Formats: sequence, C-alpha cells, structure tokens
Amino acid sequence: MRLILPLLMLAAPAFAEDFSEYGTTNPEEMTLERLVERARRGDVDMIVCANGYLATKGGRHEQARVIFEACANAGWTAAMNWMSQLDHNGLGADEDPDRATEWSRRAAELGDPVGQFNHGIDMMRGRGVAQDVDAGRALVDQAAEQGLGIAQRLQEAEYDLDAVTPDADGWKYAPLF
Repeated sequence: MRLILPLLMLAAPAFAEDFSEYGTTNPEEMTLERLVERARRGDVDMIVCANGYLATKGGRHEQARVIFEACANAGWTAAMNWMSQLDHNGLGADEDPDRATEWSRRAAELGDPVGQFNHGIDMMRGRGVAQDVDAGRALVDQAAEQGLGIAQRLQEAEYDLDAVTPDADGWKYAPLF
C-alpha cells in the first residue's frame, strides 16, 4: 500500500488532459502586471485602483501612474489626488506642477476634501495656477468643513503654509521670478 500512492503520483502526468484548446485556463489574476494591463484597457474598479497605492509605495511609480490615471479618468477622486502627488514630485515622470494642479482641481470640483485642500494650497502658492490666496483659503475652508484634519490645522495656524509643509520643500515653492 505504501508503494501504490507514490507510483500513482508518478503516473498522474501521463493521464493529464490537454486543455490548450480552451486557451489560458489559469490566468494571472492578482499580479500587478495584470492590474496594470486592465488599467491600460480602462477596466478599473476598486481593486485595480487600490493597487495603484501599493505600486507607488513599492517604488513602482510608472505602473502606479498607469493605474491612477485610468482610475482618475474614470472619476475616482482619490486617484486624482495620487496623480497630483506623483506629478508634483516627479515620481515616474518629470515633475509637472501644471498637470499636478489640474488633477487637484478636478478632485476639488467633485467635492473631494483632499483635492480641495491641495488645490487651495496650490492657489495660495501660485504653483501650477495663478496665485489667488483668497480663493485658495476658501478651498481649504471647504476641506476643513468636511473634517479634513490637515485643513483644520492650517486654519488654526492662520493659513501659515509652513505649518503643513516641511521646510525642506521650501525651494520648490519659491517664486521663479
């Protein structure tokens, strides 16, 4: 009896059926590559969009961009905020403040508090958009009204941007003229 089981296991491949006529019978489903491929086709859902976060946190910014851009174009405001962050910091592509601000603006217009906060900050600084401190503060106020803690902290700091931005980034926000 001890010998029968190993012999049957060795013989199993000889009895295996050929399923090649049915195409791929066990496709990759949850790999990052598969999710990026789905995003390229515009086939996005919560699972695909959430994996953009895992990609960027893992340093795979080019793949995160593919996922986040597809999700943002499908209306996911969190993905718009991530695209803004990637573009502001040159992750996976060249830094592009104009494009970054456009993503924040889109999220803000859809009522996203993070988008409102980020676009408000951009407007207060004049980064990627014409400077308009009053309109920027109004957006920060909207985000604070929705309960966004960092927006509330900025209000409490009387809109002192150093209260929410590391001083190491100061060079990035300095006027170019």
